[in-house]
Amino acid sequence: MAAATRSTDRPGALEITRKLAEICGRPFARFAGPADEVAGRTARWVAVPGGPRAAAEVLRLAAAHDLTVVPRGAGTKIDWGAAPAQVDIMLDTGRLAGVWHEPRNAAVAEIGAGTPLRAVQATLGRTGGRLPVDAPSPGATLGGVLAADEAGPLRHRHGSPCAQLVGVRYLDADGELVSIGESGTARLGRAAPAGGSDGLFAAGSAGGGGAVLGRGELPGLDVARLLCGSQGGLGVLVSATMRVHAAPAGRVWVSRPLWSPLELPDLVRAVHAAGVDPAAVELDLPVPVPLPRRRIPASHPSVAGRPDHAAVTGRPAVGSLVLLLEGGPSDVAERADRLTAVLGGGTAVNQHAPEWWGRYPFAPGDTALRIEVPATDLHAAVYALRDAAGAPVPVRGSAGVGTAYAALSGALSPERVGSILTAVRSVLIARQGRCVVVAAPAPVRRSVDLWGELPTLPRLRSAKAHLDPHRRLAPGRLPGGL
Repeated sequence: MAAATRSTDRPGALEITRKLAEICGRPFARFAGPADEVAGRTARWVAVPGGPRAAAEVLRLAAAHDLTVVPRGAGTKIDWGAAPAQVDIMLDTGRLAGVWHEPRNAAVAEIGAGTPLRAVQATLGRTGGRLPVDAPSPGATLGGVLAADEAGPLRHRHGSPCAQLVGVRYLDADGELVSIGESGTARLGRAAPAGGSDGLFAAGSAGGGGAVLGRGELPGLDVARLLCGSQGGLGVLVSATMRVHAAPAGRVWVSRPLWSPLELPDLVRAVHAAGVDPAAVELDLPVPVPLPRRRIPASHPSVAGRPDHAAVTGRPAVGSLVLLLEGGPSDVAERADRLTAVLGGGTAVNQHAPEWWGRYPFAPGDTALRIEVPATDLHAAVYALRDAAGAPVPVRGSAGVGTAYAALSGALSPERVGSILTAVRSVLIARQGRCVVVAAPAPVRRSVDLWGELPTLPRLRSAKAHLDPHRRLAPGRLPGGL
């Protein structure tokens, strides 16, 4: 409780606490505790506003006292990225929750930022719908998923969660509620009701592809896209209007063992050429367990169920490529048969996903990397990691779009992690790829370049200057220390 003690000792701290309690209600405003951290940086206060109006008042209070604000959803990715320079108020979005889906079979739904993604899917599922969003973090809120632009296997067909956005409502650094939709941008102003869109007034014409915000030159829909992945550094998300899709009637997973990462480019091309329209194409390359260099009987548990040549050579598969097919049951069955013929020996069709499906390969304490590269060059990234680390590195992700995650042991020194990153990035840059540190132990996070080369940094810097000129929202969380 050292951080909380320091907070109470500072002049005016008790007055800030009292005002937060007036805004949020006494049970929902308090001094922060040891668990209220953002990438190792402890907050001073925690505020849990009961709606958009209360959240706006928290931001206005912060502005009046020159305090920083960092939003928090379920906290599943609170340690991702860079540590903020300072966390005065942690704004918990847990009470900004709900799903508004009207009429009954509407193609969109407005969803509160603090709503757990599982609750969203359960609510939409009652009427046969779903969001094509399957972020791997268990318990994540929709706001947290958007703030990290976190995508799972379904990104292959549907893109990232940002691609499913129709509109957003967010609070700017001054506490004004801004609404962005396909028809443009509107500011709800400081007196806006907490639960609806009353009192909207147009901030620009709908015909221009998004209105211009009063503070700068950023079109509305561009701001909505920038909020995705900004980790609360450009605005506090209140709600998002998302596209709703019909839940598929049939699903099967088609798995094919990989004997070498070198197979990946040809397999990905074959899948695309087959015209089977997979919903997901996932790669899993776990760290292999060495087997004895001798002939192993086909009945031995280590090779049972594998193609015959694995039993003969003693070479187990190094991983697997698994494709998800969705649609009508008969159509899915026909496409699965076609895909099995294309992928060849060892291919199997399953009614359930493999255990690793939709999970990250890293654990708490690891240095987690995200690799983005053209799909046909993903194998080069795998080999670059192996060569730089001096041993195989677990890799898992969306092989069909060239986005994957890798795990480096948390026991590696910051210098060692830095040298691995340098080597891998030098290979990827020639292939229009990049490698980002998603999460890492504090010594690594402080020592290495988390982002690498970022061509969009000037635009991001401009957006920060327009939307948060006083750097009150999660300062330092964005690339470049923004």
